[in-house]
Amino acid sequence: MRLTRLTLPLPTLMAGLLSLPAASADDGELLQAVHGFLHEQASALGDELIIELRPPSARLPTCESPAPFLTRPGEVPLGRISVGVRCGDDGRQVRYLQAEVGVIGEYPVLGTPLSAGETVRREHLVMQSGNLAELPNRALLEIDRIVGQVATRALSPGQPLLEHQFRNLPLVERNQRVVVEARGRGFRISREGQALEPGALGDRIRVRFDNREVMTAEVVGEGTLVVDF
Repeated sequence: MRLTRLTLPLPTLMAGLLSLPAASADDGELLQAVHGFLHEQASALGDELIIELRPPSARLPTCESPAPFLTRPGEVPLGRISVGVRCGDDGRQVRYLQAEVGVIGEYPVLGTPLSAGETVRREHLVMQSGNLAELPNRALLEIDRIVGQVATRALSPGQPLLEHQFRNLPLVERNQRVVVEARGRGFRISREGQALEPGALGDRIRVRFDNREVMTAEVVGEGTLVVDF
């Protein structure tokens, strides 16, 4: 089965689609709609997209007013994906196309070696260009998600960075004395307590107060937690 391929920036998108070699006259509007949809969904990841579509294999009636959608809502359209298309004004007829989306963009890598247990600083990282679809699963694409993390193993420069290679830096240790701030509309009260477990930014942990009361609060800073009412 032939593929339709597009590697055009957005301003030339429509012109390129008019000459798709693998699309029949009946499939042209359908493929054009799916190309445009995927370009819109993936354009935030990089400036250059590589979109490949497999046209419908069966000869089906023309898809009128095609309305594409992702079969897995919220997913990043990168790599091999399935795209649904609702046809007709009522959208009751649905077709599915297989697509492969590549994005030429930048992703962070280490510029220097990192030891196990070392905290990542912004100066440790540099940006590298490549096809984001070819990166391993769960590769980290944003610097802000890496800075402040602790390496779980020794890491070499130049390699894609993966989620499991890092852990959050603990801001609260077990048995540490902490400040818990209770916040609500028109009031804010602080109390001291003892953390019953360690926690990183955003974790919810248990805190015991001097009167033996135990409460769950969210870690928002070093030795600081908050409870919203």
